[in-house]
Amino acid sequence: MRLIEKVWFQGHSAKWLLVPLLFPLTIIFTVISFLRRLAYQVGLIKRVNLSVPIVVVGNIGIGGNGKTPATLYLVEKLSEKGVKVGVVSRGYGSKAPHYPYQVDIKSNAEQAGDEPLLIFKRSGIPVVIGADRVQACQRLIELGCELIIADDGLQHYRLARDFEFVVVDGKRLFGNGLLLPAGPLRETVNRIKNANCVIVNGESSWPSKDNSLSIPVLTMQLKAKQVVNVKTGAVLALDCFLTSHLANDKHINAIAGIGDPQRFFNSLEHLGFALALVKGFVDHQDFSAQDLQQFPADIPLLMTEKDAVKCAGFAQDNYWYLPVDADFSNNLDSNLITKVVNTIAALVKK
Repeated sequence: MRLIEKVWFQGHSAKWLLVPLLFPLTIIFTVISFLRRLAYQVGLIKRVNLSVPIVVVGNIGIGGNGKTPATLYLVEKLSEKGVKVGVVSRGYGSKAPHYPYQVDIKSNAEQAGDEPLLIFKRSGIPVVIGADRVQACQRLIELGCELIIADDGLQHYRLARDFEFVVVDGKRLFGNGLLLPAGPLRETVNRIKNANCVIVNGESSWPSKDNSLSIPVLTMQLKAKQVVNVKTGAVLALDCFLTSHLANDKHINAIAGIGDPQRFFNSLEHLGFALALVKGFVDHQDFSAQDLQQFPADIPLLMTEKDAVKCAGFAQDNYWYLPVDADFSNNLDSNLITKVVNTIAALVKK
């Protein structure tokens, strides 16, 4: 984890130096952020309304918090209802030959970005990336999409939206509560009240029972059932993988290039894995074979699905990834997410 992230989320002692140093820039960022949103609200800058419903899945801070599993869950449930869903994304870090760029079976992570490629591989639905998300959405509409999910599009106010999800990391929450760069937030916590639904990733003390939120709050758990070989695509049930390796007293190594690598490592231990060598990388790490040379070939190397799409080109036999799915199995959450999905599906004009 980078030093600045330790300051944001762990209260590292460097905060006494970095936060005061960065706070003037945070004030400027806060003012600009407020004025920009206000300009859209009062109509000084026009929003673009499209011919299909737009559902935003985003957050108010930076770093991974579970947006991709939440997006895939919505794609699955809406598709089951016969809705032709497409996903639009900026494609962070992508180097596509042109924009908007439609992700396809020939795309790699360098062209499409890791998360858009993951979404396409898992769902098979149309995924288009581009900084101009209005233009990218138009391409999805041309492809016959009846509803578009904007992955990480909460602050893209030019794109009018019909429903907003804000995803919150139940463990890290909002860090020190400050906006960039002194803190991890892109908007204030108060922004959440203007969304339609909150998804909290993992058990959390937030929001408390006396919280002023008047919108639905769902608790999402990330569940794993199998592991997949990065090189061959072979699938093993999680229990079988655990049994075959732990029975021989073998440990595993692990890497994670996500917002909070330690969350992944903790999850592995909770599942029963014995960890030997682990290494966290920055979010959206552009992996190369050299990055993983330190890991011996005779011990399984486990990674996230997001990392796997970037390691596929040089994967070794011992590379495995752990796909996870969003789970709302709690009775209250299950009933509520069903109602929310039904509400969104009803936006589609058949």
